[in-house]
Amino acid sequence: MRVPVLFDGEGSGSGPLSWGQLENWSAIVKQGTWLPLGGVKPLPAGTTIEEITGELRYLMSRYQPMRTKLSFEPDGTPRQQVYREGETFLDVVDAGDEDPEKVAESVCDRWRDEELDFAAEWPVRMAVVRKDGTLTHMAVLVSHFVTDAAGALTMMAEVASRVTAPVAGLQPLAQAEWQRSPAGQRHNAAAQRYWEGILRSVEPRRFPAPASVVTPRYWHGEFTSPSLARTVPDLAAASGLDSSTVLLALYAGSLTRVTGVDPVVIRPMVSNRFRPGLAGVVCTLAQAGLLSIDAAGADLDELLDRMRRVTMSAYKYAYFHHADMAALVDRVASERGEPVELGCYFNDRRGPVRDVPCPPGESTFRWVGSQEAPSFEPLFVHVDNVPGTLQLTVYLDAAHLSPSDGEAVLRGMEALATG
Repeated sequence: MRVPVLFDGEGSGSGPLSWGQLENWSAIVKQGTWLPLGGVKPLPAGTTIEEITGELRYLMSRYQPMRTKLSFEPDGTPRQQVYREGETFLDVVDAGDEDPEKVAESVCDRWRDEELDFAAEWPVRMAVVRKDGTLTHMAVLVSHFVTDAAGALTMMAEVASRVTAPVAGLQPLAQAEWQRSPAGQRHNAAAQRYWEGILRSVEPRRFPAPASVVTPRYWHGEFTSPSLARTVPDLAAASGLDSSTVLLALYAGSLTRVTGVDPVVIRPMVSNRFRPGLAGVVCTLAQAGLLSIDAAGADLDELLDRMRRVTMSAYKYAYFHHADMAALVDRVASERGEPVELGCYFNDRRGPVRDVPCPPGESTFRWVGSQEAPSFEPLFVHVDNVPGTLQLTVYLDAAHLSPSDGEAVLRGMEALATG
């Protein structure tokens, strides 16, 4: 059964994508997925369909990215259309004799596998599962195109308390308008000059040639480190840096020790929410910046000091027009005769509370899985808080870095931190 849900919100119009949206759209196209976020949650006893449709109506009405569809120029360039009002649907699924939680999970699994038509569909799918006439679980997936992690935290807090104050900050259409202004174009040009300086100064090959062919090619692992959870806050306090920058310095130091490649070139994910009017906006703003750091032979204090000096520019210029920057990268590759490998990423996904108390414990590493497809970047490390520890998640392409070296990079970060 499908329950229609009408919505009506503030703001509408059409225009080009914002820089954050363009970055996210490029990932959607490259990975061949609508990047669904979300999953299953149990519902309190007595929850009604009217309560859930009310939540869906609130989401669609309050957040412009929820009521955005795309159109495409003949060359494939996307444009956004924000609708003031419209209709969506809540699916109601009867579990029958099956476990309702598993039914909800199967709904999410099916939706993840299905394509989403961004020109015809809203970028959110929601369902409730009913068992013997009682609602038991909700299944909800929202495209990453709608929001990044920081925006999602704002959205969840506002949904929980049903905030009615006007939405604050620049919405994507307004962001795109500033980005096309003379001030926005000057910033974009400055970001390109900064990037070009790095692209022309480093050796193109950023990873050592693999010693052998590894199959499957793409690997996903997890390293949990209570030692890092306890040590990084102390290093941050002593150095005056935030813990994310400390971890980035440890990452750089470990990379050069494992790979022998220096300087180290990293693309840190930057929230961009320190910019005026963007702190609490529910949208996608995060972009992958670029930094280069001389890390070979540096001790920990030197690494922290060098990272302090390079991150300011890296964060400042992690705000740019994705297609313009891609064209610059291609032009420099053509002029140099080969591309500069830029597939080394770092993403601190921890929320506002980043440094939490952690008891002593053993560090552990495990490979979660390996596959031939879909592909991963050469090296991508994520940071997450999990109960009682700090977790580093690694995704790698064994054609660039072996699984054993990928594990060594994470363990090397802990070794550097603990001396």
